[in-house]
Amino acid sequence: MAAKPKTKTQIIAALAEETDLSKKDVVAVLESMVQMAYKEAKLGFTIPGLGKLVVVDRKARDGRNPATGEKIRIPAKKVLKFRIAKAAKDAIG
Repeated sequence: MAAKPKTKTQIIAALAEETDLSKKDVVAVLESMVQMAYKEAKLGFTIPGLGKLVVVDRKARDGRNPATGEKIRIPAKKVLKFRIAKAAKDAIG
């Protein structure tokens, strides 16, 4: 059986144990970081050693409605992507 990724609860427990913080404090730090990432997303947001959120402009393109096969025009839009740091990529390889 393959190993599964840790759940949020398991991550919080592991961080609390490693940092000698309470689980409540770890949750507060993670929530604060997430809120900061949302607020700063338009400018980009970096998590040192892990990667960064970047805004990417997608060009308008042609697509198809999967139900009808009809051609449609998909408008240009801005999207967020997460660029993984080299150290994180190297960790799996």
